[in-house]
Amino acid sequence: MDTNTPKGNVFIQWLKSQRAAVDETAMGIADIPGYGRGIVALRDLPKEHTLFTIPRNLVLSMRTSSLPQKFGQAAWKKFGLHQGWIGLILCMLWEEAQGVSSKWHGFFPILPDGFDTPMFWDDADLEELKGTAVVDKIGKDDAENNFKTKLLPAVESRPDLFPPDTVATTYTLERHHLMGSRILSRSFHVLRWKAYGEQPDEEAEIGEADASSVLNVDVAASESSVMDIDASNDEVENTTAEAADSAGHEAENGKDDDDDDDRYEDPADVAMVPMADMLNGRFNTETARLFYDDEHVLRMMTVHEIKAGEQIWNTYGDPPNSDLLRRYGFIDVTKLESPLSGAGNPADIVEIPANLVVEAATKHTTSKTQDRVDWWLEEAEDDVFVVGTDCELPPEMVSLARLLLQPKAEWEKTKAKGKVPKPTMDTTIAAIAMDVLQSRLKEYPTSVEEDERLLADESQLGFNRKMAVTVRLGEKRILAGTLRELQIKFSKEASKRKRGTDGAAGKGKKARQ
Repeated sequence: MDTNTPKGNVFIQWLKSQRAAVDETAMGIADIPGYGRGIVALRDLPKEHTLFTIPRNLVLSMRTSSLPQKFGQAAWKKFGLHQGWIGLILCMLWEEAQGVSSKWHGFFPILPDGFDTPMFWDDADLEELKGTAVVDKIGKDDAENNFKTKLLPAVESRPDLFPPDTVATTYTLERHHLMGSRILSRSFHVLRWKAYGEQPDEEAEIGEADASSVLNVDVAASESSVMDIDASNDEVENTTAEAADSAGHEAENGKDDDDDDDRYEDPADVAMVPMADMLNGRFNTETARLFYDDEHVLRMMTVHEIKAGEQIWNTYGDPPNSDLLRRYGFIDVTKLESPLSGAGNPADIVEIPANLVVEAATKHTTSKTQDRVDWWLEEAEDDVFVVGTDCELPPEMVSLARLLLQPKAEWEKTKAKGKVPKPTMDTTIAAIAMDVLQSRLKEYPTSVEEDERLLADESQLGFNRKMAVTVRLGEKRILAGTLRELQIKFSKEASKRKRGTDGAAGKGKKARQ
């Protein structure tokens, strides 16, 4: 694998000029089939070996770019650039346009200049994703609306910062999508840190970090994934991929799904971190982790031994294929565990909207459900339920079904207590759940069997279609597996009840004899 590439060499030299440290004997940047650029080990590496360190002031964000200050904070807010990713997108476009006068001029050439993500697919390929969790999360229309109503008017208002003769080539919709995709796939969520000697004051931001607090770094994440950098123990813990994505792509589209998570509210926390974003992730695989040093640097260190030639993995949680495809343009396939079988992503999930539960439950009750639904959304706040490859029904979904079936008197008691019903299963709840699963399966254009046949001869599929079929098959297997598990469980219970009834009847007859 060739790690001696002109782009990679120039990038590393630029990093060094910015006071970063890179162990060039230990690692190299390479183009890896199926993953794009990644980092590979050049020799056998022991555990706890430092691969590189990056100064904290080298991250690129709305805090570190000089554009917001030049533009003026009042005007920045007037155009809505302080919300979501739109401001960071504009900062990146502007910084790149500055050429060598920008602090990050050596960073942009190493970033991807194209993506295989659904954001760039044509309508025919997107149709293959019908029914999956990907479709409603792409947000292309909303992103384009933000470009037209926020970014472009802001650019046109300041010809001194954005020369008119550069607008048609630099500040375009295509480049807007490119920068947005770079953020989606590579951004970190970095809380503001204090300068040396800075004392806390009344204007300090909520959640800002110093050398003794936790910093949340999101590489995604979305949506992009979250890494908690704990300065107190210098350890990074990877969690689910939410932070920069939730404060990013969704927020850029005017949506904020994480209002309750104060850590991820400020879009100014979303940042591009040179070199750290080069490491790829794979399910249940992590050989390097990011640490935060007291010297205000980020340190990438091995957490396992790595053999020469192996790709170095820094896995940001274990995202399902739907998220991997949407963010990065690739999927992860390995052996599935029971109750599923075959190949797929063990982290795959299916999202089930609450309205399907409501529709199924109304077939089993004459009670009006709207008041109960409103109460549920206020108390439980769950309008989407997630099923994983363990094929187990979410307790919250069962609780909602029970709530909708409660007699009026019991419903009144539930309201008074302010607690959702316990997720207790019975034959009626099982029937509702099976109805929901079957309805959700109907949202896909093909069956499990049809998709399995398509993938059996994948040479006939184009790249995008293969990705789409794999994603939707993974989701359908979960639905079909969960349905199968329910049917098995309740058919066994029905048999037990029948045997018990027959036994009781037999004993009764003997007694009468």
